[in-house]
Amino acid sequence: MRNHIIRTTTSIFGLIGLVAVSAPAFAQADADDASVSSEIVVTAQRRQERSVDVPISVTALGQETLATANVQDLSDISRVTPSLRFDTTGAFSQPTIRGIGTSITTSGGGANVGIYVDGFYSPNPLAADMQLLNVQSVQVLKGPQGTLFGRNTTGGAILIQTADPSEDTSGQFKASYGRFNELRLQGYATTAIAEGVAVDIEGAYRRGDGFVTNIIGNNDKVGKFESWNVRAGLKLDFGPASLVVRYQHGDVNDPTSLMSNTYVDPVFGEMKPGFVPDITRGILYTTDPDQVALDRPTFFRSKNDMVQATFKADLGFADLTSYSQYRGENVDASQNLDNTGAPIFQLGLPVKNDTWSQELLFNSKPGSALQWTGGLFYFSNRDTYFTYVDTAVSSRDPLGATRSGGSSTTTKSYAAFIDATYELSPQLFVTAGVRYAHDAVTNAYFNAGAPRTYVPSISSDRVTPRVVVRYKPSEESSVYASFTRGYKAALLDVGGTCQNVSNIPTPTNPTGAGRTCNDVKPETINAYEVGFKYDDRKLSLDLSAFYYDYKNLQVSLFLASQANIINAAQSKIYGLDGSIRYELFDGFQLSAGGSWTHARYKDFGIAPVYVPCTAANSATLRCTPGLFGVQLTPLDDVTMQRVPEFTGNIGARYKTEIAGGAFVLSGNLYYTSEVNFGPSGVQFPQKAYEVASARAQWTDSSDTFTVAVWGDNLTNNRYKTAVQYNTIGLGANWSSPTTYGVEVGVKF
Repeated sequence: MRNHIIRTTTSIFGLIGLVAVSAPAFAQADADDASVSSEIVVTAQRRQERSVDVPISVTALGQETLATANVQDLSDISRVTPSLRFDTTGAFSQPTIRGIGTSITTSGGGANVGIYVDGFYSPNPLAADMQLLNVQSVQVLKGPQGTLFGRNTTGGAILIQTADPSEDTSGQFKASYGRFNELRLQGYATTAIAEGVAVDIEGAYRRGDGFVTNIIGNNDKVGKFESWNVRAGLKLDFGPASLVVRYQHGDVNDPTSLMSNTYVDPVFGEMKPGFVPDITRGILYTTDPDQVALDRPTFFRSKNDMVQATFKADLGFADLTSYSQYRGENVDASQNLDNTGAPIFQLGLPVKNDTWSQELLFNSKPGSALQWTGGLFYFSNRDTYFTYVDTAVSSRDPLGATRSGGSSTTTKSYAAFIDATYELSPQLFVTAGVRYAHDAVTNAYFNAGAPRTYVPSISSDRVTPRVVVRYKPSEESSVYASFTRGYKAALLDVGGTCQNVSNIPTPTNPTGAGRTCNDVKPETINAYEVGFKYDDRKLSLDLSAFYYDYKNLQVSLFLASQANIINAAQSKIYGLDGSIRYELFDGFQLSAGGSWTHARYKDFGIAPVYVPCTAANSATLRCTPGLFGVQLTPLDDVTMQRVPEFTGNIGARYKTEIAGGAFVLSGNLYYTSEVNFGPSGVQFPQKAYEVASARAQWTDSSDTFTVAVWGDNLTNNRYKTAVQYNTIGLGANWSSPTTYGVEVGVKF
């Protein structure tokens, strides 16, 4: 399945000073206390360093910041990270940073933003929006990270860090209950079972009714969800070496991302099949943000298992870290593609994903003028899609669904990299790095109610360099200029053109005559950035300006109900990014920041524009009258998909003593300008909106018991979170209304 002006520099810096990213970050001294007296430490260069010394634009979020913004799931961090969006195509999470993202959903498609948990790469977009468990910090690295993190980090990377098992016995439990019958439970415990041997276990459970009502049957539980995760860890400490082994299992039953209703377009009106602006066709539909019209069950279920091992050793000349991982993720989903109550088309999409990865990371010892990081990386991902026409879906059996086909790819990557910083003087530093990668797509096949048809393999080699010059005026400040290169790996369009081997257009062949199975070239990006950082533990300031040259964008194209992927666009992106954090007085902290991004397609020769399919244009557009067609339109200098011009947030946190305990009042306001969800950047707009959240928390003097009340979307703004588009129907996903609740916690 593939569902899928300018302000002056002065005014931009003025906005940055007033509105935007909250940055009380992970503090090395105490992750639970994001006070400005703590030093911000990040791992953006694959080693622990002060954030002010790292020549990369980083938003670092500690536990207090995450709590202030009511961050529960990974996608929620966009509220405190300007220039980051977490969009979805169906159930596929697709983050975008500074305009770099993707709307492609296909076997082996991948993302443009890499997600790493405790150093391990998580490649599956169906499992990207995870529930956060016992998180110490989240770091968002902006800009391509091709040297240190490799393929599919053209937009950047998101690093999530949790704690290792500890021999010091401790634990905590939290319970939260909120509107729409939402219950969250989370527990964690760690202890020693012998000298040098520690274990931990954590679990999380979440369930609720959702805010959506199905107008067919007046079912207000149609969005009901339930999920749970458990993770256990074992740490062996050998003195100069250590080993951490973890197992995690997750079970999700949550249709929220698939609860879309009929999309309303400001040009064409209500988007029922044929764009008919009335109900004379007898089609049942709704455009109310709190309603859907589902004629058949819609669901998303997944079961995930992960085994990970982290081995660390002191080699004398360097420190070694080995990351070994297996991930098995199985999904079953059924989605109403016409987004109405009419029995037009229901897609079933089970997906099986198996990932193996191994990385060896070497870090030099601190203290010398030359600091370096090098490594070797291996990655293998088997991604298999099964497609069904779900007619009476309650189970995946011959009586309830008709198998329509499927596709599969095995993606492998081998890489070696080295990145080194040399101290020319106490104030001047030069960094140079390079990564070589060999990528291949093998064992690819498709089947459409017939035996498998195998597709020839493809492979490519890429070199992604990095060069940085950094000047350090003082211990509290840093100025840098950098060049980096990144790429999104080549694809086999095994779910599209490989099954429809002719008449697939390209910019150089607009009629598509003679086309065969499409090997989609890698996207490439050259990024230039200059930045300034300052941090004296009372005031923290981070400013950057960037320019991207982005080529060979991989684009989804729907023709005659067939989804295809092609290289179809070039773009230029530039902008400004900034954050500020300041302690006005003891206990009161303000943080703000913002991002202005000018992202334009410069050459999009066959941009897909969705139009009503009629008898008059059906032959030209190769579409079915009464549904939708795709008009291929040359576009130049138009806004890119899913890229608001400005995003920002402002946060505040006040801490005082009340009734013998610590009282903390915090809040966050997030703002985004207009964004277009359409694949060509000219359709399906969402006007500017803001989201406010607040939290009040009291903890007793022993730091044992905590009680809190929280509220989210306090202004009750209703905005589209996604637009689902294809040639069968157009749908809209909506934000939740105001939610609120209470939380209690205990530590030992």
